[in-house]
Amino acid sequence: MKYTTRGVCSRSIEFDVVDNKVTGVKFDGGCSGNTQGVAALVEGMDVNEAIKRMEGIKCGFKPTSCPDQLATALKQYIANK
Repeated sequence: MKYTTRGVCSRSIEFDVVDNKVTGVKFDGGCSGNTQGVAALVEGMDVNEAIKRMEGIKCGFKPTSCPDQLATALKQYIANK
């Protein structure tokens, strides 16, 4: 799935879900080290657990963050499957 982010430096997030596990997360743009770190940490994680851990994380004074946007994308994936 490809998700267009809002309110963050990254432009989009691509990922797959296999057997309810997050896999292949790739951010387009954003803080390279942080986005690579988030992608590595959620690899193989249960979708609902990933949402629980990342939802609501803020970046500075922004109301969202790249991890929060990934949680939003995963919620959209669940709603659309």
